[in-house]
Amino acid sequence: MPKDKTLSHVKVNNAIREEFLEKGFEAASIRSIGARAGMTSAGLYRHYADKEAMFAAMVEPLLCSIHEWTEHHTKRKYQMVDTKAGQDELFGETVMDLIKKVILPQREAFLLLMTKSAGTKYVDFVHDFVMQNQKMFLDAVKYLKKKGYPVIEVDEEEVHILLSAYVTACFETILHHYDEPKINRYLDTIQQFFMPGWLRIMGVS
Repeated sequence: MPKDKTLSHVKVNNAIREEFLEKGFEAASIRSIGARAGMTSAGLYRHYADKEAMFAAMVEPLLCSIHEWTEHHTKRKYQMVDTKAGQDELFGETVMDLIKKVILPQREAFLLLMTKSAGTKYVDFVHDFVMQNQKMFLDAVKYLKKKGYPVIEVDEEEVHILLSAYVTACFETILHHYDEPKINRYLDTIQQFFMPGWLRIMGVS
């Protein structure tokens, strides 16, 4: 009876995930992954070309989900601006929602990105995430001003510092391995702390 290739691939992925979570990308070995999966190194290469491809397979689905959420979020926010949405509605959805809806359900992939990606092209994930959000924030402020909202120009360096602090605080709730109720509680606390400040520097508080 032929082997179920789908089950085999799932077993390989589980072995890869366990190896990377335990050792990180640089210390992980193909031989060790093969032993976890119950197959030879040659057998692994029938699933993935190399160790880099294995790591990518673990984190790319999360990165795609983050990108899709961000695209939808941004489009919706600009639509709100065009229809003159109120402040509460306009500033209601934030990075907190991204964490709760997208990152938490893929928590292991996020931990790989944040703590096990040294030696990969993903090692600067946090910096890249902050820079992307910085550009989006500054573009949004300009658009709000153009549409007649009472906002003020924000210094780019200040935005970078504040966003770095904000993102770090949000991500820390996951990195400390708290359970989900505690993560949600801490995220709410961070939101209550940061949101008034964001509104103040934008001139809308």
